[in-house]
Amino acid sequence: MFSLQALQQRIGDAFSTTRFDREPFRLYEPIAYTLEMGGKRLRPVLVLMSCDLFGGNIEDAVYPAMGVEIFHNFTLLHDDIMDNALLRRGKDTVCRKWNNNTAILSGDTMFVIAYEYVAMTAPALLPQVLNLFNDTARMVCEGQQYDMDYEHRSGITIADYMLMIRLKTAVLIACSLKLGAMLAGADTEAAVKIYEFGIELGLAFQLRDDFLDAFGDTTKFGKAIGGDILTNKKTYLFLKAFELAKGETRSTLEDLFFSNEKNGNEKVEGILGIYRLLGIDEITRREIEIHHAKALEILSSFSFSDEQSGAVNGLMKEMLGREK
Repeated sequence: MFSLQALQQRIGDAFSTTRFDREPFRLYEPIAYTLEMGGKRLRPVLVLMSCDLFGGNIEDAVYPAMGVEIFHNFTLLHDDIMDNALLRRGKDTVCRKWNNNTAILSGDTMFVIAYEYVAMTAPALLPQVLNLFNDTARMVCEGQQYDMDYEHRSGITIADYMLMIRLKTAVLIACSLKLGAMLAGADTEAAVKIYEFGIELGLAFQLRDDFLDAFGDTTKFGKAIGGDILTNKKTYLFLKAFELAKGETRSTLEDLFFSNEKNGNEKVEGILGIYRLLGIDEITRREIEIHHAKALEILSSFSFSDEQSGAVNGLMKEMLGREK
C-alpha cells in the first residue's frame, strides 16, 4: 500500500514533468500558471489511492488522475469569474491577473486537455470511464447553475443546498474514487460503494470549505474570508442562521445580507457576528461530523487491511483538516 506522501509525490512528479506552456502563449500561460499553483491535488491522489486499494497498478491511473485534476482546475477558473474572486490558493486568480476573456478561453482549453488525459486509459475500460467522466462533468455544471440560481432565489432550503454541493463538489470526489476502482478492475458493487463513500466525504469537505470561508484564516485558507457573504451565496451557514434567527436578529441578518449599500467589511463582520451569536460555527462543525461518520461507516464495510484503512483515514484527515 502506497503512503499518502508517496501518492502526492507521484502526482506532483507527473505534473512537474509535463509542459503546458505551448503556443499561442497567451492561451496556455494561464493554464501553466494555474496548474503550477499545485494545491494538495487531493482528487488525483484519490484516484491513485483507490486504484491501489483495489489491487491495481497506480501507473495505469496516473494520466486519468491528471485529467481529473485538470478538469477540477478548469472549473475553478470559471468559478472565479462568476464569483469575481481575487484570490485562489493565495495567488491572484486568472481573471484578475489577466482578464475574464482569457480565463474563459484558457478554461475551455483545460476542459479539452482534461478529456485527453482521462482518455489515456486501457481501451477495454475507456467506454465506462468516459461515461463516468461525462456524467460527472455534467453534474458539476448542474451544481454550478444551482449555485448561481440560489443567489437570486428566495425560499432556498438546506435540502436544496445539500443537493447543490453534492453536484458541484461531492460527485467529482466520488468520481475520483470510483475511477480508481474501475481502473483496478474492482467489481461493480465495490465501485458503487466507494462512490457512495466519496459522496459523504465530498459533502463534509464542502461544508468545511464553507465554514473556512467564514471562520478561516486567509493565510492558511488561500482565499479572502467572507467571499460567500459578499456574493450573497446561500451556504449551509447562511441557511441555518436564517432558520434560527428571530426578531431583531433576523431583521438585521436580512438587512445585511440583501443590502447592496453596505460597506463590504461592515457586511461581512455584521453577518459573522450573527453567526457567532447563533452558534452557527458549532452547528456546522456537527454537520461536518455527521457526514464524516457516514463516510467512515461505508469505509468499514470493506474488507480493507488496517494499513489500507489507515491510509484512507489519513487522507480524510488531510481533506477535512482534522487533528485526530
